[in-house]
Amino acid sequence: MASIDVEKVLAELTLDEKISLLAGRDFWHTVPIPKHGIPSLRTSDGPNGVRGTRVFNGVPAACFPCGTALGATWNQDLLLEAGKLMGEEAKAKGAHILLGPCINMQRSPLGGRGFESISEDPVLAGLGAASLVNGIQSTGVVATIKHFVTNDQEHERTAVDSIVTERAFREIYLLPFQLAVRDSYPKAFMTAYNKLNGTHVSENKKVLQDILRDELGWKGVIMSDWFGTYSTDNAINAGLDLEMPGPTRWRGGLLGHLVSARRVPSHTLDERARNMLNLVNDCVESGVKEDAKEGKLDTPETAAVLRKLAGESIVLFKNEGQVLPLKKNKSILLIGPNAKTSVFCGGGSSSMAPYYAISPWDGVKAKLKDSGKMEHAIGCYSHKELPLVSNQFTVSADPDSKKGLLFRAYNEPPSAGEDRQTADEIELDSALAMLMDYHNPKLKSDLWYATVEAYFTADRTGEYELGLCMYGTGKLYVDGEEKVDNATKQTQGTVFYGCGTVEERGTVSMEKGKTYHIKLEFASAPTSKLTGDGIVRFGGGGFRIGGAWVLNMDDTIAEAARMAKDAEQVVICAGLNQDWEGEGADRVDMRLPGRMDDLITAVAEANPRTVVVNQTGTPVEMPWLGKVAGLLQAWYGGNETGNGIADVLFGDVNPSGRSSLSWPKKVEDNPAFYNYRSEGGRVLYGEDVYVGYRHYETVKREVNFAFGYGLSYTSFELSGLQVEKSSSSSGEVDAKLKVTVKVRNTGKLDGAEVVQVYLHQHAPSIRRPPRELKGFTKVSVRAGESQTATVEIPLKYAASYWDEIRGSWTMEAGEYDVEIVDGSARQEALRETVTVDKTVWWKGL
Repeated sequence: MASIDVEKVLAELTLDEKISLLAGRDFWHTVPIPKHGIPSLRTSDGPNGVRGTRVFNGVPAACFPCGTALGATWNQDLLLEAGKLMGEEAKAKGAHILLGPCINMQRSPLGGRGFESISEDPVLAGLGAASLVNGIQSTGVVATIKHFVTNDQEHERTAVDSIVTERAFREIYLLPFQLAVRDSYPKAFMTAYNKLNGTHVSENKKVLQDILRDELGWKGVIMSDWFGTYSTDNAINAGLDLEMPGPTRWRGGLLGHLVSARRVPSHTLDERARNMLNLVNDCVESGVKEDAKEGKLDTPETAAVLRKLAGESIVLFKNEGQVLPLKKNKSILLIGPNAKTSVFCGGGSSSMAPYYAISPWDGVKAKLKDSGKMEHAIGCYSHKELPLVSNQFTVSADPDSKKGLLFRAYNEPPSAGEDRQTADEIELDSALAMLMDYHNPKLKSDLWYATVEAYFTADRTGEYELGLCMYGTGKLYVDGEEKVDNATKQTQGTVFYGCGTVEERGTVSMEKGKTYHIKLEFASAPTSKLTGDGIVRFGGGGFRIGGAWVLNMDDTIAEAARMAKDAEQVVICAGLNQDWEGEGADRVDMRLPGRMDDLITAVAEANPRTVVVNQTGTPVEMPWLGKVAGLLQAWYGGNETGNGIADVLFGDVNPSGRSSLSWPKKVEDNPAFYNYRSEGGRVLYGEDVYVGYRHYETVKREVNFAFGYGLSYTSFELSGLQVEKSSSSSGEVDAKLKVTVKVRNTGKLDGAEVVQVYLHQHAPSIRRPPRELKGFTKVSVRAGESQTATVEIPLKYAASYWDEIRGSWTMEAGEYDVEIVDGSARQEALRETVTVDKTVWWKGL
């Protein structure tokens, strides 16, 4: 790829050529115009990593810890390093543009995609995103910050109208994007699916043109989320440059007609095309060739960064009696469905096939020289849909053969018998197939058929349950006998972004050592009998095959408790997974699934020194919290999930994560409880600016764990707070606060502390939260030593609120407390007062 002379090329383009630039060629690529030197640009999903160009049967990738985990590091330098690795991963996948990071706000713990975003606080989210963007774009890859803006729920996300006050919009929802523009300047923005105050964001001129481009002075490409475009002239005129994916639904000949009718001015079309041409030059910096092959960056260096991210994101919530760190010379009992399974990511567009996935069992085993000291008990199941059979089934009848399934595609239905010809044959590593971007030229229409075959060798005698979710239709057979019918009658579920069915199940009696032939007869999306409103309609459809032994949960919980009673060390691996947290559906409650609460309670009553490792992307209720001795919040940790957990469990990594979210005791305590989901096509952001900790602290509502909370295996003392206000020739509007504090490690282990800087205004003219985060830094301190932590904050960003009457930011004259808070909350906040001498109104960056 070579740079182009944008103005020269723009002048040479025909109307049709300009229009062709403004929509995708296919699911991941833009349209090239070779005669003008315009290449096709490749996009690829983040924010948890870089998938490549295939959702179905994609190339394995480096899976990063989820967004809330990255936020929990509170480490901008580490996130810069993570961003650089994301950029290099994108280049390895031949991608010019990475679709991330994601910085929507967690209004509620129930958000299906909450785990993808960084925090409930706009400053932590914005500064974290800026570090990621700077890292990504340092490699020449373009970062696409998303979803702009108020795309904070999954329920009816393409239809819902987010009704938000201007103040809340500015102070909470727009602010993280504004900070990212200020500190990193992402070269692309992706619009939200939803409406904002009556207008879809992808055609909202106030947001895209008036605020983002004119007020903030940002220049770059604005693209739609996939299938998130709802008009032609409105979207073009509002500022939406690129409709994705292709081929176009809204542009093409229709846009040409609207230009000729002057519904879209020619200079507006030129501006959209100019932005796309500038994007070409931005992408040249990556050095990625057009249509580059997709490769891997599965190296020890990649693993080291991922392991560091996983370990540093973990938050130590509870550690009574110094139950942690564990001892390597003692035996350990691991309990729970997440013990031998790596829960490395949430569901939806951020999920991907990992290079590898380390489970907690694998991580602990690598620490212990004598693996005989390890025991496991399942305890209970926690799945919503049955666990994928990907690693249970083999492609041939030999039980030692490759794990996976064999997929064959046909033009004709099974009734054609042996005469039908195979159009495609693929060995699948996963029993979950989202066929949104699957294409084979031998398939003649959207209606086609497939068989998916595998073998299962029973490792016990008993009842084995099979489950089938469909987007399309299908029936599942065992040794030629139909066991699951998901074709005759279908009920809409949450899989496949809401386009799929609920899981239909069937049971098979199996004998230990016997091998069974499993076969799915699949028909593509046009055969679906679902009539409900889906979230995104796509391509060939999808299937999901799950399976598990039928167990009596009363018995398995009792067995786990019995084993725990005399165990030297007990760890329960609990939490959610991508069944419960993923794109397409929000959670219906904040509880752990199934019998998980019962399991934790029973085990903790049997052994009071029980440690829980909780893996979720967002908060859950913890009715057993008072019974357990230790609690680690481990999020979804990426490829190195199990190693990161083991590093912290045994103290090889001293936990330094601080929660990026508030953890309410119950979902009813959340400020968005009354207003979370679409009601009559709209959702009222009734909590206004009182999101997360701003609400809990205002109403003095007790939470399980506060925003910014986290313990360490050592202890810290903060002292010597100094606050300096710099002078500026343009007055206080450009002044800065320099906050310094001494951090002393008073314990016996090296560690790291997060210094959190909050501001509180004395006697504001309007109601404001008791305090708001304005800056932070993380410092590593050796045992017995001290370090000076310094945080610099623009005064106007620290002190201002949005004045709806003036339509501007207001830095009000008066006194402000600068408060320094440590993560453990073991000492009183340090405070110094700073004075703003004159009220100032401002806009822009």
